[in-house]
Amino acid sequence: MKQSAVIIEDDSPAESMMEMIRRLYPICRSITGAGLRQTLNIIGEQLTLDLTEVASGTQVFDWTIPPEWNLRRATLKAPDGSMLADTDVHNLHVVNYSLPIKARMTLAELQPHLHSSPEMPNAIPYRTSYYAPAWGFCLADSVRRGLAEGEYEVEIDSTLAPGALTYADYVLPGKCDEEFLISAHCCHPSLANDNLAGIAVAVELAKWLNKRRRKYTYRFIFAPGTIGSITWLSRNRDCANRVKHGLVLTCLGDPGAMTYKRSRRGDAQIDRVVEQTFAQSQRPMRINDFIPYGYDERQYCSPGFNLPVGVIMRTPNGQYPEYHTSADNLDLVRPEYLLDSLNAIKQIIQTIELNTKYINTHPHCEPQLGRRGLYSTTGGTTKPPGYEMALLWVLNYSDGQHDLLDIATRSKIPLETIAAAADVLVEKCLLRVADRH
Repeated sequence: MKQSAVIIEDDSPAESMMEMIRRLYPICRSITGAGLRQTLNIIGEQLTLDLTEVASGTQVFDWTIPPEWNLRRATLKAPDGSMLADTDVHNLHVVNYSLPIKARMTLAELQPHLHSSPEMPNAIPYRTSYYAPAWGFCLADSVRRGLAEGEYEVEIDSTLAPGALTYADYVLPGKCDEEFLISAHCCHPSLANDNLAGIAVAVELAKWLNKRRRKYTYRFIFAPGTIGSITWLSRNRDCANRVKHGLVLTCLGDPGAMTYKRSRRGDAQIDRVVEQTFAQSQRPMRINDFIPYGYDERQYCSPGFNLPVGVIMRTPNGQYPEYHTSADNLDLVRPEYLLDSLNAIKQIIQTIELNTKYINTHPHCEPQLGRRGLYSTTGGTTKPPGYEMALLWVLNYSDGQHDLLDIATRSKIPLETIAAAADVLVEKCLLRVADRH
């Protein structure tokens, strides 16, 4: 079903992203349910989303869409009546997907249902129980260690019932039907960097791309983590076959340096472009090899699909202390880091859009460039000027096997100069675009 959108013009992308995060932060999201739909509806105020709902019980490869979970409120009261946990205060206080319960119990009976993080003793941890029926509360470890003996009152007012999983696509057509996939998970409650920063950057990126000419078709996917991408892949195999490049966006608002996790292939064009783009710009960046753990790249890069999808982030998941705790809050993400992340991804996309393979139409020896006005008429210099050198490099390596990025890397000439040389050679009928397939 199509959802109408109002495009919000904003002179400050950084503030627009922060406002999106502030609006989404209080929502109790999960992999299904009202919080997920509310999140997608807010994104849909700025992008015309195509929403899909897949019924509980539906088989998606080796997985099954679970019952839909919705929470009204969860509270835990101490023996003296004081409130220890209340999802009206912070929705990380309940184990996500907890079964409903209303009971009184001893501390010994309660302890197996409590979760805390000694490493972050003053923060509430984020815990889930999507596929194994359970219930529980999450507390700061400093609070948990001070619990007294006595009778505790627990109440989780939740429902688990047949419903649906919801995900959204946003597609910007390009000159060709080959796709650049941008994916952001949208299921975590009140985690500002892991979850909301990726969404906010994706929305702003889509708004920017909407105003540009595009060689590739861009597909944005907003879906709950793991089960969402699995569901999308199970229902969109034709789309998956058109994915030429892809990025998973996550953890883009913290102060760490940019980090890129390669696709499973390791040498896909997106992998080479990211590395070369940041090497030429001298931007500090860490490059990590693919491992089958992390975000939705695990599904896009699974062996049956093996899509060229990497992950762009700042500090990787699990490597900053606030990760998956209440300390991943609105104070952790900063507008300047969101803007820096957005600009980095724009740079990657601009490089991808420039990169092309060509065929030299005069491959037997050098064509005479001078009579075409492309080469100095004065000979004898020790080395041609930079632009003329770029022409020679492009002509020599335009064999249908090497793309412009290869040529820029080999020649150590900036890609923009190499691309400009290619454009001129195409105008002079000395190059043609190589067949895509």
